[in-house]
Amino acid sequence: MNDESVTRCGYVAIVGRPNVGKSTLLNHILGQKLAITSRKPQTTRHNMLGIKTEGAIQAVYVDTPGLHKNGEKALNRYMNKTASAALKDVDVVVFVVDRTRWTDEDQMVLERVQYVTGPVIVAVNKTDRLDEKGDLLPHLKWLSEQLPNAEVVPISAQHGQNLDLFEKLVAERLPENEHFFPEDQITDRSSRFLAAELVREKIMRQLGAELPYQITVEIEEFKQEGRILHIHALILVERDGQKKIIIGEKGERIKSIGQNARKDMEVLFDSKVMLNLWVKVKGGWSDDERALHSLGYHDQ
Repeated sequence: MNDESVTRCGYVAIVGRPNVGKSTLLNHILGQKLAITSRKPQTTRHNMLGIKTEGAIQAVYVDTPGLHKNGEKALNRYMNKTASAALKDVDVVVFVVDRTRWTDEDQMVLERVQYVTGPVIVAVNKTDRLDEKGDLLPHLKWLSEQLPNAEVVPISAQHGQNLDLFEKLVAERLPENEHFFPEDQITDRSSRFLAAELVREKIMRQLGAELPYQITVEIEEFKQEGRILHIHALILVERDGQKKIIIGEKGERIKSIGQNARKDMEVLFDSKVMLNLWVKVKGGWSDDERALHSLGYHDQ
């Protein structure tokens, strides 16, 4: 194990195609919910830092959007650019893949990771869900051949299997550095950003296939008054039909989204929360570079 007296700190990019479990992995490492997750691919849109400090080791994880092939819309181009940029300035790259499934998008990420000169760890996720355990070894061997300098480790992010080994591998590859962040800080993101993401997650989870990606959330008010945190969130959609879907029959759907988001916010912000949600139609926002910029989608 590392010499306990050596202080190590560095950036660790978590990359992979959409929906392989990158955000779930980050949440389990941190021991709390920070990155939003849903079964729908492309849930993550921004790079977000998750900071884990244990003793002399501080690992600064960068949860990136999934790299995907169809980059026509401004939003999709932004997500690909954001994920690619993360590979350039980090100390360790974690390439997450889903069991033995291999797609064109995995191949595309692999081709980018092959150019990485620093340490690479391949995390083969969801291995607890493999029907044929015998298929795993040949796949691990194949991955090792594609990335001969990488360490390949099977994990289950959902159930925390093998994460101790995974974190040890990360720690050993971090450079000797003073810590970049205070030890109690777990993210670089503002509370407003996290609140908006929690609302977006609940919409994604409830509406899955019914709703396209053209949806974003803006926090218009975020203020603590006494023991209550007042949050007003605006949900932006592109068309009237989408607004109806989110509001639901007699407002039931938006009520349920609000209740679920509020519960998570109360845990995250350690406060009682009063949450108000509105839905507004703003046509074309996901394909308009200027609108994206005003909604907080810009290069960091």
